[in-house]
Amino acid sequence: MVALELGLGIAALALVCEYVDSTLGMGYGTTLTPLLLIAGFEPLQVVPVVLLSELITGFFAAWAHHRVGNVDLRRNSLHFRVAMVLGACSVVGAVGAVLIAVSLPAFYVQLYIGVLVVAMGLIILWKRNGKRAFSWPKIVGLGALAAFNKGISGGGYGPLVTSGQMLSGVNGKNAVGITSLAEAFTCLVGVAVYVAANHMIDWQLAPFLIAGAVVSVPVSALTVKRIDMGGLTVVIGAATLVLGAFTLWKLFS
Repeated sequence: MVALELGLGIAALALVCEYVDSTLGMGYGTTLTPLLLIAGFEPLQVVPVVLLSELITGFFAAWAHHRVGNVDLRRNSLHFRVAMVLGACSVVGAVGAVLIAVSLPAFYVQLYIGVLVVAMGLIILWKRNGKRAFSWPKIVGLGALAAFNKGISGGGYGPLVTSGQMLSGVNGKNAVGITSLAEAFTCLVGVAVYVAANHMIDWQLAPFLIAGAVVSVPVSALTVKRIDMGGLTVVIGAATLVLGAFTLWKLFS
């Protein structure tokens, strides 16, 4: 059983990580998962619970971003269709990833994700002033690849999907809201497969992660609404780069 003091600390950590995630479309699982592992929890205590908390906050964040006008998630809108395509891709990517997560060497998983995310951040910053035409093929490939990352490590989804959408022609504010909804579906698949594959999952961290993360969502939606689009693009590119570098630093430290 998690002690109350430790649980409250974990809730506060989840609040901060989710605020960043719901504001920039990335950072929750990518940051929180390694921190919980450093704190002494086992991977199968952490990854399924991180997925569960993001399942709940993802739907909540998508609603909040839609509510304040950051994204249009009405049925049949372009943004909703992009989210559904990304979510559908998660079925193949997340299921395949979870089924091999136990046997795949963790070093190579983290190396691959770290290098990929760093590259995406550099590309966004390099092309931040350029015009990009919207591309459905890029969206489909992006969804499958990002879901695979998510299922294996509990992280690596947001940085790739948010930055990838922007490189595929999606507005930055729209990309953040779309990522929240798509990630919720990805997490739903991941949690379902973990439950089906392993009946001994320890869910004791779940209440603290969920409580902390949910509190931050409304503030995040308002932050995105008020930030300048050009500034948001730079911040997302920089955050993507930093998260990728953090992943590589943890790997080799």
